[in-house]
Amino acid sequence: MTHADPLYNDWIHQQLRVQPDGLALYDLTADRPFTWREFNTRIDALAHRLTTENIGAGDRVAYLGLNSSDVVEIFYATIRIGAVYVPLNFRLTSPELSFIIGDCTPSAVLFDRAFEAVIKEIDASVLPPVLIDTALDGSESGYEKSLMWDQPAIAPAAATADTLSMIMYSSGTTGKPKGVMYTRRMMLASALNLLQPSEASPNSRVLNVMPLFHIGGMQFVLMAVKFGIPQLMMRSFDPGAMLGAINDPNLAITNIGGVPAMWSAMSLMPNISDIDFSRLRVAATGAESVPEPMLKEWQERGILLQEVYGMTETSGVVCMAQKADLPEHMGYAGRALPYGDVKVMKSETEEAVPGELGEIWMRGASVTPGYWNRPDATAEAFVGDWLKSGDIGRRDETGRLSVEDRIKDMYISGGENVYPAEVESVLMAHPDIREIAIIGVPDPKWGEVGCAVVATISGEPLSVEAIHQQCEGNLARFKWPQQVAHTDALPRNSTGKVQKFVLRQEYA
Repeated sequence: MTHADPLYNDWIHQQLRVQPDGLALYDLTADRPFTWREFNTRIDALAHRLTTENIGAGDRVAYLGLNSSDVVEIFYATIRIGAVYVPLNFRLTSPELSFIIGDCTPSAVLFDRAFEAVIKEIDASVLPPVLIDTALDGSESGYEKSLMWDQPAIAPAAATADTLSMIMYSSGTTGKPKGVMYTRRMMLASALNLLQPSEASPNSRVLNVMPLFHIGGMQFVLMAVKFGIPQLMMRSFDPGAMLGAINDPNLAITNIGGVPAMWSAMSLMPNISDIDFSRLRVAATGAESVPEPMLKEWQERGILLQEVYGMTETSGVVCMAQKADLPEHMGYAGRALPYGDVKVMKSETEEAVPGELGEIWMRGASVTPGYWNRPDATAEAFVGDWLKSGDIGRRDETGRLSVEDRIKDMYISGGENVYPAEVESVLMAHPDIREIAIIGVPDPKWGEVGCAVVATISGEPLSVEAIHQQCEGNLARFKWPQQVAHTDALPRNSTGKVQKFVLRQEYA
């Protein structure tokens, strides 16, 4: 008989025993703080409602909307009854959401009422009968009315390390989104992997502004709940609000994370020099290549940005630069964390030597067993138990990983491989470049050349000559972009990654 194992199951109950009146979560946008006791009571009240709808072990429960304490309640109520949580990307179109909902067939969809129009546009044939709206702030809504109070405590559903508990869909930038399956083992490994490099303790205060349909945000939730760390949450990223929270001594924020675009946006705020960053212990960044000028700029403010590397398929971070590595090893995402192995392969059978470029492969407790309903995609992504990332990287003699680019973003100019991230990092040092992306475009002489798509701080266009001047002495000539295009802002997906496929459609 399978029993509920507290190692993998119901971390809320663990904290309820240890610190029932301690702060569990503070929704800053709604100004709603919760103790572990209060949080657990609401989770039980929602779990009772789900069971009255005949939702149980293995059934899927989806959520569409912005961040709030409600999202974390939905997640933990779902897995408390043994069901499977499915976060939906609110920036997707209704046809894209229709595909995902049709693929995972949820028994209930809970949604932020700000997205009610989107829900109405989703193919009605894939929507379940249980649709519950929430206002995200505790005010009157279908969600608050659905909570069933004064019911007996719900014992957690039996679970093992291999119990499926979440399906998180990939961004789908190269085709239909794929549902990455998450087991309890993955969730525990995810929390453990983040703990040590985050220097997390009961005195930590984690600020979470990343969208919770992405593992970058959800990994903070997993770590904070597993280890009883108070987390502060914002509805969405706003550079001014985030700086204000960091500057507030009463909030005493110690840990933050964000994609490079977030750090760039904060650095451009006019009050940046007035912010007190002294309480921050750990500041992480990743999800795409991190320009070295950005790292140096924040270092001058006393912040050593710790670069991370991971994927949805690896339940988040599998490498993270340690403070001891910085600034000497700036630009590296660090060594593999304890619950995942990393190697760099120059082919499917030959491992790259230190310093040599190749594809990053990963395996371990934090790696997904595969994709929901997609055995073909699972077989394509794995060689044995090694997951192929699709990312290009290199490791130094000590095992520190440097992530260079995506395989699909590399282009070949005159027979030479060009990795756009390297070029972007050099060009970001130009004083008038706010953001930049390099793509390969056809060229009759060289096959492909680089096109720099640039958004400037001044709003004025940059010439090819200005771009070349910045490259002089920093890059081999074959890497120099030969075309320049100007834009007000680069297209990004919901996690802040530049959508280069959009740029290639427009400029290539």
